[in-house]
Amino acid sequence: MDRSARLPSSPSSPSVPPPGSADPAQPAESSALSRAERFIWLTARVLEQRRFAYHFLGGGAEAVETALAAYLGADGGYGHALEPDLRGPVSQPLHAVHALRVLDGIGRCGGQRVERLCRYLTSVSTPDGALPACHPSLRGYPAAHWVPSADDRCGDLLTTGPVVGLLHRNEVWHAWLFRATDFCWAAVTALTEGGAMTRPYTVAAAVAFLDGAPDRARAEAAAERLGRRVREERLVEPVPAPAIEPAQDRPLSADHGPGEPLHVHDIARTPGSLARRWFTDAEVERSLDALVAAQQEDGGWPPRERAWTPGAALEWRSLATIEALLTLRAYGRPV
Repeated sequence: MDRSARLPSSPSSPSVPPPGSADPAQPAESSALSRAERFIWLTARVLEQRRFAYHFLGGGAEAVETALAAYLGADGGYGHALEPDLRGPVSQPLHAVHALRVLDGIGRCGGQRVERLCRYLTSVSTPDGALPACHPSLRGYPAAHWVPSADDRCGDLLTTGPVVGLLHRNEVWHAWLFRATDFCWAAVTALTEGGAMTRPYTVAAAVAFLDGAPDRARAEAAAERLGRRVREERLVEPVPAPAIEPAQDRPLSADHGPGEPLHVHDIARTPGSLARRWFTDAEVERSLDALVAAQQEDGGWPPRERAWTPGAALEWRSLATIEALLTLRAYGRPV
């Protein structure tokens, strides 16, 4: 992409100064998007740079696919710290969740690559047809201490819900989906009936499944029940502070990890999500106001994840920055 052609000599256009000009470590006094662009070029992995270019600068989907392929393993899964809290080269279900979100975002969630990924999902599934939170192949590689144990071979909604929801959303059909979908329905039903939510992102995983589930009437009814529980138990914070706390300033539980409770915009990422119906217009607007205010001086957003290693922390910031901009744009906020 010819950057000079895209960016004429407009003082408000996002740009990276040439060598010898303004200090690139200083954020541009400009729009949220231009400040975020500077942050991405300075700090992000190639994949996040390509994603940012696709979503906000008119870049191509092929470039994103090429960058994502660097994380692809011979088994059809993804590894190499695609999900920054799991280091090492081995494929993991959490990496598959991340890869599908990237492919869904560029409209490429299908074809032979996803077929191979479904074969990988089949190979690592638990006896109940679902995905574990972590596969035993992770043993021996670094991971954040809040990552679930690789020795637990039970199916987990944390990984299965988003994968199943995204595959259904993109009308992918594979034999693996039948039992995995049944698992998700059973897990969501248990949540609506008072089952334990063992991690703060269990609600988000349930929403990801329900937003893509093909039985829309059943999904809407389940979401309504889940939303009542979320409101009653304050599992999502409807009125956040004026600015979102950085992850290192929030309390940490060895079982739950950082970031409890979630904010409205963490759960209802788009106006079309079933979780959007759980909150009033005023609550959504206050949450979005907090998200806007959370942009930091260098142009990036803070991650919800605690900084357990410097590299992972920086990678999460780039991811958080792209997700923040996508959420704000989805709700019609100017960036």
